[in-house]
Amino acid sequence: MEGSLLLLCLVSLFAGAQSQNQIPSITTSYAQIKEDTPINEFAFQIETFDPDPVPDPLTYMITGPKAIYFNCDANTGSVTIRTPLERDDDDKGVFSIGVVVSDADYTVAKDIQIIVIDANDNQPIFENTPYNVNVEENTPLDTVLFQVYAKDVDAGLAAVVKYSIDEASPSNGLNHFAINENNGDVKLIQKLNFTSLSTFYRLKITATDGGGPVYNEPLPVHQMSHTFAFITVVDVPDMDPRFLSTPYATTVTEHSSVGLFVFKVTAIDQDTGINDDITYSIDGTNDLFDITAIDGIISVKSDIDREALSDINYVVTLIVTATEVHPSVLGSQAHTSTEVRITIGDINDNKPKFYDCGVEPCVEASSFTANIFEHSSMGVPVNDLNIKAKDLDQGDRGKFELSLAGPDKDAFSVSPQIAYSESPVQIMVKNSQAVDYETKTSMVVQIIAKDPSNSADCCSTATVTIQIKDINDNSPTFPKEVYNLKVDEHSPNGTTVDTITATDPDTMDVGIIRYRLLPDSILKYFDVNAMTGRIFVTNSKLIDREVTSLYSPTLQARDQANNTGNAVLEITLTDVNDQTPQFNRESYIDYVKEGSNLRIQVQATDRDEPPNSEIVYGIVSSDYSAKFTIDPTTGWLENKGPLDREAMQAKDNGQVQLNVTATDKGSPPLSTWVPVIINVEDINDNTPKFRKASYKFSVEEGKKAEFVGSVQAVDLDQTIDHNRISFSIISGSFGQFIIRTFNDEPDGYIGNITVDPDIELDYESSFNTFSLDVEAMDLGSRKDTVKVEVIVVDVNDERPEFKPVAPLYIKENTTITGVVGSFNGVDLDKNHSLVYQLVSTKCRCNGSLTLGPCPEDWFNLEPTGKIMLNEEFVIDFEKCDLVELEAQVVDEFTQKGENNSATPGLIVINIDDINDNAPAFDTTDSLYVVVSETASVGSVIASVTATDRDSGKNRQMTFSIASIQFRDDVNNKTTDLGSRVFRVVTTQEDDKYVGNIQNVEVLNINVKGKYLVTVGAANTEEPKLFSETKLEIFTVDKSLKVELLFSKTVGEVQAAQSQIVLLLTAATQTKVEVVKIRADSGSTEIRAAGDTVMEVYFVNANGTALDSDTAETILSNSAERYKLQIDFGLKDIGGTVVTEKQVNPVMFALLGLVAGLIIVLAVMTTSLVCTRRSYRTKLKAAKAMNSAAMVVTGRDQKNGPVVPGTNKYTMEGANPVLNLNIDTATDLGFDEEGSNADRVSLNSLDYNIDMVMSDKDTMPMMMIQEEDEDDGGTDNHYIEPLGEALAQRGRKRDNNSPSLTFANPSLSTTDL
Repeated sequence: MEGSLLLLCLVSLFAGAQSQNQIPSITTSYAQIKEDTPINEFAFQIETFDPDPVPDPLTYMITGPKAIYFNCDANTGSVTIRTPLERDDDDKGVFSIGVVVSDADYTVAKDIQIIVIDANDNQPIFENTPYNVNVEENTPLDTVLFQVYAKDVDAGLAAVVKYSIDEASPSNGLNHFAINENNGDVKLIQKLNFTSLSTFYRLKITATDGGGPVYNEPLPVHQMSHTFAFITVVDVPDMDPRFLSTPYATTVTEHSSVGLFVFKVTAIDQDTGINDDITYSIDGTNDLFDITAIDGIISVKSDIDREALSDINYVVTLIVTATEVHPSVLGSQAHTSTEVRITIGDINDNKPKFYDCGVEPCVEASSFTANIFEHSSMGVPVNDLNIKAKDLDQGDRGKFELSLAGPDKDAFSVSPQIAYSESPVQIMVKNSQAVDYETKTSMVVQIIAKDPSNSADCCSTATVTIQIKDINDNSPTFPKEVYNLKVDEHSPNGTTVDTITATDPDTMDVGIIRYRLLPDSILKYFDVNAMTGRIFVTNSKLIDREVTSLYSPTLQARDQANNTGNAVLEITLTDVNDQTPQFNRESYIDYVKEGSNLRIQVQATDRDEPPNSEIVYGIVSSDYSAKFTIDPTTGWLENKGPLDREAMQAKDNGQVQLNVTATDKGSPPLSTWVPVIINVEDINDNTPKFRKASYKFSVEEGKKAEFVGSVQAVDLDQTIDHNRISFSIISGSFGQFIIRTFNDEPDGYIGNITVDPDIELDYESSFNTFSLDVEAMDLGSRKDTVKVEVIVVDVNDERPEFKPVAPLYIKENTTITGVVGSFNGVDLDKNHSLVYQLVSTKCRCNGSLTLGPCPEDWFNLEPTGKIMLNEEFVIDFEKCDLVELEAQVVDEFTQKGENNSATPGLIVINIDDINDNAPAFDTTDSLYVVVSETASVGSVIASVTATDRDSGKNRQMTFSIASIQFRDDVNNKTTDLGSRVFRVVTTQEDDKYVGNIQNVEVLNINVKGKYLVTVGAANTEEPKLFSETKLEIFTVDKSLKVELLFSKTVGEVQAAQSQIVLLLTAATQTKVEVVKIRADSGSTEIRAAGDTVMEVYFVNANGTALDSDTAETILSNSAERYKLQIDFGLKDIGGTVVTEKQVNPVMFALLGLVAGLIIVLAVMTTSLVCTRRSYRTKLKAAKAMNSAAMVVTGRDQKNGPVVPGTNKYTMEGANPVLNLNIDTATDLGFDEEGSNADRVSLNSLDYNIDMVMSDKDTMPMMMIQEEDEDDGGTDNHYIEPLGEALAQRGRKRDNNSPSLTFANPSLSTTDL
């Protein structure tokens, strides 16, 4: 038996040596990937080298925490993006992932660096917002008010942020503030003012990065963000106060009581944000008024006498100052001043008095002297009297009355009789006769001034002595006041008209009176001898009765004192016949319509007097004078018979000219004449007449604007307004003809008939002969008509046309060989030949709403117009559902004009859908993860989507579950579950159908593996086409549940659950499923009563989950660890105790025996081939692996294998040979080449898992098979014994055994 086994082993080893399969290698060391590469886009290619002559198919896999960002094609090594990349500042965008490549015999692993190239995919984010600042209005320019800061997590230029102010409210804020584009300092660049400008500003600040690359964008892209800054202007005391309602003016009565309120002034602080208190004071010396400092009330301080203030016009001006209580920003107290004008009101406390103003200033007096000439006219004032009367009171209180007394008071009057306050006083002559030097040489009067409203002390008196002066007081006089004189017009020069003299009673004037005529303008006609008074003619030509018949000069006599006396002369000129009659007009023009009566009056005047001015009228003989008569006395001119314009000579143009005379009755008689022009106006009294009784013409069809013929007519009226003729077609044309009128001098007018320029006559129509009624009408609507016959001559010129065709309906995939449809054209010409041509084909494809080019020509058009199927293609509704054919028809026999149809013919062919497409599942990730413990009945575990290219009912579908299998990873077996675990629910979302996979029973939380679910989709309409897809639903069993111990109570942990989950998610980059939060029993040393346990799962997107050890390692190294410990009291991380599976002892013994035989065979083979590997080294490696498989449970030791050279090897109780002298050859070198990331890395579950080496692995031994080495063969692929031992586990046991892969969530092949 032992010999047979040994022989079998030797044969197996020999066969393996003959295969000479060599280990592949990974040549890729790093990959550069853009940060914003979209999901499912190509990232990089895993490059490998296989030295075998015929390379084996390779299987690719990626590992490590960062492997969750990628999908790896297991067959090609093409790596695509699975989840969005994020360039981390901690690793500067550089991290490592593990790459595992396997062929049929070997597995190699290598860490490659991933360099994430930054993309400008982040906006600058403002920090420390919002920006609110208070700024004093007197802040100096260039002061930095505040600083904004925006952080951009991108790198390079994309992280360089520039700042700008884009908007301001109010808009003038852009003039006041500026921002440093580099550091974000906001400065004041223009003065603020709380009072006159805005007190609040809002700035919109934009942060723009320097731009950077973005996926699939050729140019750099700039990102920006906005924030708002709010600036409040703070008022400072920098302005003087201001008085309100200025100017100030008021009135107070004199002698008012002391303390009486007079006025109140009010001032305010212009710094409205401060509003300081104000005090008031009066500047300068002031004895009359006082002011209160607090409220600004002005009152009487002492007695006031208005009359004592006459030098300041009775107005007291106070300078009032308002002062702020607190100092301004300049250190002084702000103040301002204003005037208060107080007018002193008057009371009646003074009587009127007289003053002598002959000297300056006026002095009070009671006696005065004056003089005047005798017999001065009434109202003449006396001379040399400078007297004024004054009452110092004002207004009505200063009113006083003046009157005269004394012996001569009746000869004089005083002015004014009533005065106010002050007035000069005049004494005037009242009775001129009483003032006579010969009677009195001096006269005396008294002036009395009386205040009527003051009875106690009312009056004052002044005495005036007036000296009388002698004068020459007599003037020359004429015997009569008016003299009536006559003289013939045009009398010779020097002719005496009359002699008139005057007398003067003053003896000194006797014999020395002088005469003159007034006014001076009369001297051109008449004059007087200054010594004798003789009046005579000076210019015979100018004394014309017809110009002026009466002159009225004044004859003046003057004595030595220049006293004058006057007499009026009435000089009348007598008439002589010296004037010719004059017509009122230079000519007379009148208008009369022919057939009407003329009546016109001519008038002439003669400036002489009757009978010299009497006039007789007459007509001078001429061609037309016999037709008219005139009244010799009145001048009325009339026609004798009717006037006919057509009877007059054409050259006269209807105009008659008569000469009418006017002769006076003087001796000798004088006469004159005037032309009278009579315009005989033409009237429309003649009707147009055609020259022929009828007309007949012919014209060819199809000629636009073709001349047809002419008609002629004449109107005998003389003027164009009445003989102008216009032609029109009043009937029979039907819009086919037009007529134009032309002047045909001297034969009247002609009308040219043409075809309408927009019309082509058509012989084929119902009208080929027209009977036109043509009308000739003048402007007065007189008209004549004539018949015009027009015959249309036939020409072949019609274009073919299409008849409309109803839409056609054809099912897709049809194989009709006959006619599908046809175009139908017509031609009005009897002799025609129609040919059809296809112009275009348009289709509505791919669900579009518009027509476009057709991908295939499904139809052909025959020249006869028949539509046939194109056998080269198959009609497919899913490509296009509507076809529009556009064709043209051509008449081959057309002689004139276009031979094709004016508009193309259209036929719409609708493609009917049939059910010829099976449902198609969308390409989505077929991997789903479910936490068994949290999946309640009815939960949606997974979903599928499918579409059908058919339409309507043909695309409707339902989902069903074809089969359900469960693959148990622990026992390595597959179980058919039928349909008792899951069901599928069909819903529709837009154009897609969705099948939601729900569990119909509670999932088993104690099993580890995956469900293989086959989902089918079938149409609801015949034929029911069917398709299916397979889903992998990985289960996360309760062995991967992690218990988190918190020092908080249950209520506190529940309240903070969402925050704890966020921190755990950020730290582990997994989905955190919370199962239960419960109170802890405090059963261990680290646990105490009152602690709380949170049971959670850390689930990766690839279907794996973190065990407690991995979770502890990740959380311990994360930044969120401190916040979890400090804020929420995280104390401990532990796993769930799982009962180990019972192992069959017999099986264990057999496996041990086989392992021992393999070891013996390996030693023998090694000796035979002179291996360089020592037996002792391999044996220790095997023992170490055996120890690693043991399960040790304790407080300080977490479940899982412990392997020499790993981070768990030195833990207490982990290494059974911890204190032994281990040969350095057994050191696997993990501490040198491994990494923390590698030791906690996770294998992707994109591949089938046949066996899991986990903390629950109960295999106590490992089978090690020696590998023969050829001394002259290839290089040794296994440097360490444990690597070789693990490689042997991948060997096939027999032809029916599946291949084994290693997938331990807490220990990766990278560590090994």
